[in-house]
Amino acid sequence: MATWSNFNFQNSISPLMEQIIFFHDHTLIILLMITILISYMMLNLFFNKFINRFLLEEQMIELIWTILPTITLIFIALPSLRLLYLLDELNNPLITIKSIGHQWYWSYEYSDFKNIEFDSYMTQNNINNNFRLLDVDNRIIVPMNNNIRMLITSTDVIHSWTIPSLGVKLDANPGRLNQTSFFINRPGIFFGQCSEICGANHSFMPIMIESINMKNFINWINNY
Repeated sequence: MATWSNFNFQNSISPLMEQIIFFHDHTLIILLMITILISYMMLNLFFNKFINRFLLEEQMIELIWTILPTITLIFIALPSLRLLYLLDELNNPLITIKSIGHQWYWSYEYSDFKNIEFDSYMTQNNINNNFRLLDVDNRIIVPMNNNIRMLITSTDVIHSWTIPSLGVKLDANPGRLNQTSFFINRPGIFFGQCSEICGANHSFMPIMIESINMKNFINWINNY
């Protein structure tokens, strides 16, 4: 979970989120190097009043500051394209869950096993031992170490189904069925929220997902 003191991403719970964090750090290092270089040149020109005719009227320096950004963009673009491909890949999902956005709650359907449908509302704040504005009455239960496919849509306005620790953010559009997939590699309870401004109670439609082992998941399916 994120707290007020976090300045970085939440801890990842999926391999794709780990790749997103690696790519973020990789790009941040490149940006830091560019910032230091440009700052050094500007300060040098400002304090030393360094004016050189080769800096102002020279084809070589123009060639250098054309080629260097091109190489820099290549080092950013190649891992970015690889990551975009991986994020869109669907690899034999074990189960499919349908998420439907409403004003202002989510409903879920497990149609692979039997007709399991439920609404997920934010719990009231006066309940003990819950997370304020994040806890729900009905959690999404999924098995860990398996590929899960989410089908996401809406019944009224545009919502956005988002779990930051999974690296998943997908719009729920009325009349359209979007899909994404994820792989949770550890058990736990993880939180998200609607990330599209969808009306007056936009802040009160959280998402809560619980990953458990396969045995407990089968028991939950059988006892629902």
